[in-house]
Amino acid sequence: MASPAVPSARARSAAPPDPTDQPPTGTVPAELPIVPRRRPGRYLSGGLALLAAALLLRSLAGNAAFEWSVVGSYLTAPSILRGLLLTLWLTGAVTALGFALGTALAVARLSGNPVLQALSWGFVWIFRATPLLVQLLLWFNIGALYPKLSLSLPFGGELFAVKTVDLLGPVLTALIGLTLHEAAFAAEVVRSGVLSVDQGQLEAAASLGLGRGRVLRRIVLPQAMRAILPPAGNMLIGTLKGTSIISVLAVHDLLFSTQLVYNQTYQVIPLLMVATLWYIAVTSVLSVGQYYLERHFARGATRAGLPPTPWQRARAAFRRAVGR
Repeated sequence: MASPAVPSARARSAAPPDPTDQPPTGTVPAELPIVPRRRPGRYLSGGLALLAAALLLRSLAGNAAFEWSVVGSYLTAPSILRGLLLTLWLTGAVTALGFALGTALAVARLSGNPVLQALSWGFVWIFRATPLLVQLLLWFNIGALYPKLSLSLPFGGELFAVKTVDLLGPVLTALIGLTLHEAAFAAEVVRSGVLSVDQGQLEAAASLGLGRGRVLRRIVLPQAMRAILPPAGNMLIGTLKGTSIISVLAVHDLLFSTQLVYNQTYQVIPLLMVATLWYIAVTSVLSVGQYYLERHFARGATRAGLPPTPWQRARAAFRRAVGR
């Protein structure tokens, strides 16, 4: 008796699928469980970091040498607040004047005039290469070089004259020295920000017939600010802390005011903690402002949009927790 013929592999592959082999209609295959990857090292390092932070806070809070009651009593003392106001005024004035002069220097450096380029480069080179303390001491003793400043006309005699010592007091000397030092660094920050703008966009704007002022205002500055703001924010915070160096000129800033107090009370550590806490508070406020200013100029930089702010993430986490 002949055995039934066995179909070949090619015939089996060409044959239509058997309807009995298909899953029943309306059934959904079971979903595979998603198991997150275990990261024991991350939890271990996080736990050790929290433990170290807790031990540090316990040491700060429990060390009687800090005299936190004295810190609280001097934190809002009138002399300390006057020094803080002078520090804030110097920080704002130096930043504004420094970036105004730095922008002019950057424009001169980017211009096609070789004389302006050389002068701008020389200014930046000298003031970046000289320590800030040396600059302040030179300006403070400028009277030894120029005892008198005068204005005279050819064949007309001297119009007026003033002694340099009477003209340049400690506060004005600090303002001049800090501004010139700030301008040298601000010039490079502004120049790098302008150079970061794609030249193709400038060529496209020129082909459309846009004026130079409109191109600068609408195309160059919005994109250059993305590169300028991070280092400019760091410079602002650095200027706030750098004003403490003017205490060598006997300017009554925040640090010098605390020094005057602890020279009388001999409570050095508590008064230094007062200055530290005020510097931390003002720096934190400036950092928050820098963060939101950077977000403002970063709009449209990525297609995915801006990431949520810490406040938005906290609200989302609270809503998820309440929803549960």
